Amino acid sequence: MRDPFHPSADSIDLAAILAALSDPTRLTILLRLAEAEAAIRCGDFTDLATKSNLSYHFAKMREAGLISLRSEGTSRFLTLRRDDIEQQFPGLLDQLIASAKRMEDRARKLESAASPVASKSRGVRKPVRA
Repeated sequence: MRDPFHPSADSIDLAAILAALSDPTRLTILLRLAEAEAAIRCGDFTDLATKSNLSYHFAKMREAGLISLRSEGTSRFLTLRRDDIEQQFPGLLDQLIASAKRMEDRARKLESAASPVASKSRGVRKPVRA
């Protein structure tokens, strides 16, 4: 198996990074990798999408220079290219991660507010179907 393409640190492009993070699934992947202390197996993301869909998302992030992918036996591991991105764009990654966390928190709040349990506790009734 040949090694996948990883852009060099000095060729990482801001527009490519921002385009890669325009998808909610890739933002979630970014958050998980940022919080991880070690490389994460690709298979640990299957709760987000199908394997083929995840491969697409990983490729977009890898080609943008956000992540690196290494193979070890039959497993593939992902890591965030924090040092390379920090070298090119100081402070960018921390800002992107903080923004993604805020978006995730807002989505969780909206989701919990829309749940039937939350609606009942506020005295809101569901529409009756005839």
